[in-house]
Amino acid sequence: MEEKIECAALVEKICQGDVSAFRDLVEKYKKKIFYLAYDFLKDHSEAEDISQEVFIKVFRSIQKFKKDAKMSTWIYQITVNTCIDALRRKKAKPSIQLDEGKPVETWAADSILSAKISSPESSADASLLQIKIQDALQKISDKERAVFVMRHYNDLTINEIADVMKISSGTVKSFLFRGLQKLRKELSVYHEKPSLEVGYD
Repeated sequence: MEEKIECAALVEKICQGDVSAFRDLVEKYKKKIFYLAYDFLKDHSEAEDISQEVFIKVFRSIQKFKKDAKMSTWIYQITVNTCIDALRRKKAKPSIQLDEGKPVETWAADSILSAKISSPESSADASLLQIKIQDALQKISDKERAVFVMRHYNDLTINEIADVMKISSGTVKSFLFRGLQKLRKELSVYHEKPSLEVGYD
């Protein structure tokens, strides 16, 4: 309740043309938005572009924000939709880019996917797994990816994701289950015993 009251006051100031209030809003959410965009796109530059685009959309549509709503949910909605649009543009021009200066995250490393590499001593196998993970992400639907990213990378609850996506919690669970099934199938060749867990808390 306190968050809603605080956000309502902030929105009111922004609508009245208070530039510092908008800066406060950007400061409050910029890291969350950047990391969510990065988890979707795995590209720092694109994540920065998405973040800027999101806040432009927020500024332009702030007067439409319902003051009794949750600000974080509203901004996540804008971010997810912007990321999905970006993914669709990328799929129209498919390309695989690995930035040597930035490590490619694996779910095994950060406990998102608890899967064992067949030959952990082989750097070649590890590199192939990283590429396979990136490929696998491209083969699940945009909504499945959105749900997976919010649940496993951003720790949103099933109900919070349902609010962001404007769907039922049951549909969120269905997207999550189907996405994990597809990822497990894509990655199974690289793992001795692939184990993808679905958390419904």
